[in-house]
Amino acid sequence: MRLANATAISLAASTLPMNMAAAQTGSVQTGNAPAGNRDAAPLGARLQGVQHFGVTVQNMDRAFEFYTEVLGGTEVMRDGDFQGVPVHYTLLTGEEIIANETGVNPRTIAVPDLAGGTQRLDVRFVQFDNVVIELLQYRDADQPQGSGDSFAEPREHMSPAYPRSMHICFYIRDNVDFNKFIQDLEAECARRGMTQVKANRSIKVMTEEERRAAPVTANTLKIAEGKSNCWSLIYCKGPEGEQLEFVQALGPVKQTFAEAKMKRERLIAAG
Repeated sequence: MRLANATAISLAASTLPMNMAAAQTGSVQTGNAPAGNRDAAPLGARLQGVQHFGVTVQNMDRAFEFYTEVLGGTEVMRDGDFQGVPVHYTLLTGEEIIANETGVNPRTIAVPDLAGGTQRLDVRFVQFDNVVIELLQYRDADQPQGSGDSFAEPREHMSPAYPRSMHICFYIRDNVDFNKFIQDLEAECARRGMTQVKANRSIKVMTEEERRAAPVTANTLKIAEGKSNCWSLIYCKGPEGEQLEFVQALGPVKQTFAEAKMKRERLIAAG
Protein backbone atom coordinates (compact mmCIF):
# COMPACT_ATOMS: atom_id res chain seq x y z
CA MET A 1 0.00 0.00 0.00
CA ARG A 2 1.28 3.47 -0.83
CA LEU A 3 -0.37 5.43 1.94
CA ALA A 4 2.09 8.28 1.52
CA ASN A 5 0.89 8.73 -2.05
CA ALA A 6 -2.71 8.60 -0.91
CA THR A 7 -1.89 11.55 1.30
CA ALA A 8 -0.04 13.30 -1.51
CA ILE A 9 -3.02 13.19 -3.83
CA SER A 10 -5.21 14.86 -1.23
CA LEU A 11 -2.59 17.51 -0.54
CA ALA A 12 -2.04 18.41 -4.19
CA ALA A 13 -5.06 20.70 -4.33
CA SER A 14 -3.96 22.65 -1.27
CA THR A 15 -0.41 23.23 -2.49
CA LEU A 16 -0.97 24.25 -6.11
CA PRO A 17 -1.18 27.93 -7.13
CA MET A 18 -4.48 29.66 -6.44
CA ASN A 19 -6.40 31.66 -9.02
CA MET A 20 -3.94 34.37 -10.07
CA ALA A 21 -6.54 37.07 -10.55
CA ALA A 22 -7.95 36.52 -7.09
CA ALA A 23 -4.49 36.62 -5.56
CA GLN A 24 -3.67 39.90 -7.30
CA THR A 25 -6.84 41.59 -6.08
CA GLY A 26 -6.37 40.39 -2.53
CA SER A 27 -9.78 38.75 -2.52
CA VAL A 28 -8.40 35.43 -1.31
CA GLN A 29 -7.06 34.99 2.19
CA THR A 30 -3.57 33.56 2.47
CA GLY A 31 -2.03 31.80 5.41
CA ASN A 32 -3.87 29.87 8.08
CA ALA A 33 -6.97 31.49 9.55
CA PRO A 34 -7.43 31.19 13.33
CA ALA A 35 -9.31 28.07 14.40
CA GLY A 36 -13.05 28.57 14.11
CA ASN A 37 -12.68 31.85 12.21
CA ARG A 38 -14.48 30.48 9.14
CA ASP A 39 -16.02 27.26 10.38
CA ALA A 40 -19.41 28.79 11.19
CA ALA A 41 -19.58 30.83 7.98
CA PRO A 42 -21.75 29.86 4.98
CA LEU A 43 -20.16 27.16 2.84
CA GLY A 44 -19.37 29.58 0.03
CA ALA A 45 -17.37 31.77 2.40
CA ARG A 46 -15.13 28.82 3.21
CA LEU A 47 -14.03 28.33 -0.39
CA GLN A 48 -11.21 29.97 -2.34
CA GLY A 49 -12.82 29.26 -5.71
CA VAL A 50 -12.22 26.54 -8.29
CA GLN A 51 -8.77 24.99 -7.85
CA HIS A 52 -8.57 22.74 -10.90
CA PHE A 53 -10.50 20.75 -13.48
CA GLY A 54 -9.71 17.07 -13.96
CA VAL A 55 -10.00 14.92 -17.08
CA THR A 56 -9.43 11.16 -17.23
CA VAL A 57 -7.38 10.25 -20.30
CA GLN A 58 -6.64 7.15 -22.35
CA ASN A 59 -3.00 8.02 -23.06
CA MET A 60 -1.20 10.26 -20.57
CA ASP A 61 1.75 11.22 -22.76
CA ARG A 62 -0.50 12.21 -25.66
CA ALA A 63 -2.82 14.27 -23.47
CA PHE A 64 0.10 15.96 -21.72
CA GLU A 65 1.65 16.85 -25.08
CA PHE A 66 -1.62 18.46 -26.20
CA TYR A 67 -2.16 20.58 -23.09
CA THR A 68 1.49 21.67 -22.82
CA GLU A 69 3.11 21.71 -26.26
CA VAL A 70 0.00 22.55 -28.31
CA LEU A 71 -2.00 24.77 -25.92
CA GLY A 72 0.99 26.12 -23.99
CA GLY A 73 0.33 25.02 -20.41
CA THR A 74 3.23 24.37 -18.05
CA GLU A 75 3.72 21.36 -15.82
CA VAL A 76 3.10 21.90 -12.12
CA MET A 77 3.87 18.39 -10.89
CA ARG A 78 3.30 14.74 -11.63
CA ASP A 79 2.83 11.76 -9.36
CA GLY A 80 1.51 8.27 -9.73
CA ASP A 81 1.33 4.60 -8.99
CA PHE A 82 -1.43 5.39 -6.51
CA GLN A 83 -2.98 2.27 -5.00
CA GLY A 84 -4.28 0.92 -1.70
CA VAL A 85 -7.54 0.84 0.24
CA PRO A 86 -7.56 4.50 1.41
CA VAL A 87 -7.06 6.01 -2.04
CA HIS A 88 -9.43 3.46 -3.64
CA TYR A 89 -12.37 4.32 -1.42
CA THR A 90 -11.55 8.02 -1.40
CA LEU A 91 -12.15 8.02 -5.16
CA LEU A 92 -14.56 5.14 -5.75
CA THR A 93 -16.87 4.58 -2.77
CA GLY A 94 -20.03 5.45 -4.70
CA GLU A 95 -19.18 3.15 -7.59
CA GLU A 96 -18.33 0.27 -5.24
CA ILE A 97 -21.72 0.64 -3.54
CA ILE A 98 -23.49 0.57 -6.92
CA ALA A 99 -21.59 -2.56 -7.99
CA ASN A 100 -22.37 -4.28 -4.69
CA GLU A 101 -26.07 -3.36 -4.65
CA THR A 102 -26.62 -4.38 -8.28
CA GLY A 103 -24.53 -7.54 -8.03
CA VAL A 104 -22.20 -6.76 -10.92
CA ASN A 105 -18.46 -7.15 -11.27
CA PRO A 106 -17.01 -3.68 -10.54
CA ARG A 107 -14.75 -3.93 -13.58
CA THR A 108 -17.79 -4.11 -15.89
CA ILE A 109 -18.72 -0.57 -14.82
CA ALA A 110 -15.11 0.67 -15.11
CA VAL A 111 -14.22 0.46 -11.41
CA PRO A 112 -10.48 -0.25 -11.15
CA ASP A 113 -8.99 -2.34 -8.35
CA LEU A 114 -6.80 0.28 -6.71
CA ALA A 115 -7.41 -1.35 -3.34
CA GLY A 116 -5.67 -4.57 -4.36
CA GLY A 117 -3.13 -2.87 -6.62
CA THR A 118 -4.27 -4.59 -9.82
CA GLN A 119 -4.70 -1.12 -11.28
CA ARG A 120 -2.87 2.12 -10.54
CA LEU A 121 -3.61 5.83 -10.92
CA ASP A 122 -1.20 8.42 -12.34
CA VAL A 123 -1.73 12.19 -12.35
CA ARG A 124 -0.15 15.26 -13.93
CA PHE A 125 -1.11 18.88 -13.25
CA VAL A 126 -0.84 21.56 -15.96
CA GLN A 127 -0.95 25.28 -15.14
CA PHE A 128 -2.63 27.84 -17.39
CA ASP A 129 -2.90 31.56 -16.62
CA ASN A 130 -5.89 31.26 -14.30
CA VAL A 131 -6.63 27.57 -13.77
CA VAL A 132 -4.97 24.18 -13.35
CA ILE A 133 -5.98 21.10 -15.35
CA GLU A 134 -5.35 17.69 -13.83
CA LEU A 135 -4.81 14.74 -16.17
CA LEU A 136 -5.60 11.33 -14.68
CA GLN A 137 -4.92 7.88 -16.08
CA TYR A 138 -6.09 4.61 -14.55
CA ARG A 139 -3.96 1.73 -15.89
CA ASP A 140 -3.21 -1.91 -15.20
CA ALA A 141 -0.22 -2.33 -12.89
CA ASP A 142 1.87 -3.93 -15.63
CA GLN A 143 1.39 -0.99 -18.00
CA PRO A 144 4.14 1.68 -18.04
CA GLN A 145 3.43 5.13 -16.71
CA GLY A 146 2.71 7.72 -19.39
CA SER A 147 2.67 5.58 -22.51
CA GLY A 148 0.67 2.61 -21.19
CA ASP A 149 -2.89 1.70 -22.11
CA SER A 150 -5.72 2.86 -19.88
CA PHE A 151 -7.61 0.41 -17.68
CA ALA A 152 -11.02 1.15 -19.23
CA GLU A 153 -12.04 1.67 -22.82
CA PRO A 154 -13.12 5.22 -23.64
CA ARG A 155 -16.82 5.88 -23.95
CA GLU A 156 -17.93 6.00 -27.56
CA HIS A 157 -20.75 8.52 -27.17
CA MET A 158 -19.57 11.84 -25.78
CA SER A 159 -22.36 14.26 -26.69
CA PRO A 160 -22.26 17.37 -24.47
CA ALA A 161 -26.05 16.99 -24.13
CA TYR A 162 -25.64 14.03 -21.79
CA PRO A 163 -26.43 14.99 -18.18
CA ARG A 164 -23.27 15.05 -16.00
CA SER A 165 -21.16 16.02 -19.01
CA MET A 166 -18.53 18.66 -18.33
CA HIS A 167 -16.16 20.53 -20.57
CA ILE A 168 -13.01 22.63 -20.35
CA CYS A 169 -13.24 26.10 -21.87
CA PHE A 170 -10.20 28.05 -23.09
CA TYR A 171 -10.29 31.84 -23.43
CA ILE A 172 -8.94 33.30 -26.69
CA ARG A 173 -7.13 36.65 -26.40
CA ASP A 174 -8.90 39.75 -27.71
CA ASN A 175 -6.43 40.47 -30.53
CA VAL A 176 -6.37 36.92 -31.95
CA ASP A 177 -8.14 35.88 -35.16
CA PHE A 178 -10.38 33.19 -33.65
CA ASN A 179 -11.16 31.45 -36.95
CA LYS A 180 -7.46 31.20 -37.81
CA PHE A 181 -6.69 29.89 -34.32
CA ILE A 182 -9.04 26.95 -34.87
CA GLN A 183 -7.57 26.34 -38.32
CA ASP A 184 -4.04 26.33 -36.90
CA LEU A 185 -5.06 24.16 -33.93
CA GLU A 186 -6.45 21.43 -36.17
CA ALA A 187 -3.42 21.57 -38.46
CA GLU A 188 -0.95 21.32 -35.58
CA CYS A 189 -2.81 18.41 -34.00
CA ALA A 190 -3.03 16.59 -37.33
CA ARG A 191 0.73 17.03 -37.72
CA ARG A 192 1.20 15.38 -34.32
CA GLY A 193 -1.14 12.50 -35.14
CA MET A 194 -3.83 13.66 -32.70
CA THR A 195 -6.63 12.58 -34.99
CA GLN A 196 -9.45 13.07 -32.47
CA VAL A 197 -8.88 16.83 -32.21
CA LYS A 198 -11.68 18.15 -34.39
CA ALA A 199 -13.53 21.41 -33.97
CA ASN A 200 -17.19 21.72 -34.88
CA ARG A 201 -18.45 24.09 -37.57
CA SER A 202 -21.13 26.75 -37.27
CA ILE A 203 -22.88 25.57 -40.45
CA LYS A 204 -24.63 22.29 -41.21
CA VAL A 205 -22.20 19.51 -42.15
CA MET A 206 -23.12 15.82 -42.30
CA THR A 207 -19.80 14.16 -43.19
CA GLU A 208 -16.18 14.54 -42.15
CA GLU A 209 -15.38 15.66 -45.69
CA GLU A 210 -17.96 18.44 -45.44
CA ARG A 211 -16.57 19.50 -42.07
CA ARG A 212 -13.05 19.79 -43.47
CA ALA A 213 -14.28 21.62 -46.59
CA ALA A 214 -16.32 24.21 -44.68
CA PRO A 215 -15.17 27.83 -45.08
CA VAL A 216 -12.85 29.16 -42.41
CA THR A 217 -15.57 31.62 -41.35
CA ALA A 218 -17.55 28.62 -40.08
CA ASN A 219 -14.83 27.78 -37.55
CA THR A 220 -16.60 29.86 -34.90
CA LEU A 221 -20.03 31.22 -34.06
CA LYS A 222 -20.29 34.90 -33.18
CA ILE A 223 -23.38 36.00 -31.26
CA ALA A 224 -24.41 39.53 -32.22
CA GLU A 225 -27.45 40.22 -30.07
CA GLY A 226 -28.89 39.87 -26.60
CA LYS A 227 -26.93 39.44 -23.40
CA SER A 228 -24.29 37.34 -25.20
CA ASN A 229 -23.55 40.05 -27.78
CA CYS A 230 -19.90 39.77 -28.97
CA TRP A 231 -19.47 36.27 -27.51
CA SER A 232 -17.77 33.90 -29.99
CA LEU A 233 -17.42 30.18 -29.43
CA ILE A 234 -16.87 26.73 -30.87
CA TYR A 235 -16.92 23.25 -29.37
CA CYS A 236 -14.06 20.88 -30.07
CA LYS A 237 -13.01 17.36 -29.10
CA GLY A 238 -9.63 16.97 -27.43
CA PRO A 239 -7.04 14.25 -28.11
CA GLU A 240 -8.72 11.87 -25.65
CA GLY A 241 -12.23 12.58 -26.94
CA GLU A 242 -12.84 15.00 -24.07
CA GLN A 243 -15.17 17.94 -24.64
CA LEU A 244 -13.44 21.30 -25.06
CA GLU A 245 -14.72 24.77 -25.82
CA PHE A 246 -12.89 27.84 -27.06
CA VAL A 247 -14.41 31.29 -26.53
CA GLN A 248 -13.62 34.92 -27.19
CA ALA A 249 -15.51 37.57 -25.23
CA LEU A 250 -15.44 41.15 -26.50
CA GLY A 251 -17.47 44.32 -26.08
CA PRO A 252 -20.68 44.14 -24.02
CA VAL A 253 -20.38 40.53 -22.88
CA LYS A 254 -16.79 41.04 -21.75
CA GLN A 255 -17.93 44.01 -19.70
CA THR A 256 -20.73 41.93 -18.16
CA PHE A 257 -18.25 39.33 -16.90
CA ALA A 258 -15.81 42.01 -15.69
CA GLU A 259 -18.54 43.74 -13.68
CA ALA A 260 -19.69 40.44 -12.18
CA LYS A 261 -16.13 39.66 -11.11
CA MET A 262 -15.69 43.06 -9.48
CA LYS A 263 -19.02 42.70 -7.69
CA ARG A 264 -17.97 39.36 -6.25
CA GLU A 265 -14.61 40.75 -5.14
CA ARG A 266 -16.40 43.55 -3.28
CA LEU A 267 -18.70 41.05 -1.57
CA ILE A 268 -15.77 38.91 -0.48
CA ALA A 269 -13.81 41.93 0.75
CA ALA A 270 -16.83 43.12 2.75
CA GLY A 271 -17.28 39.70 4.35
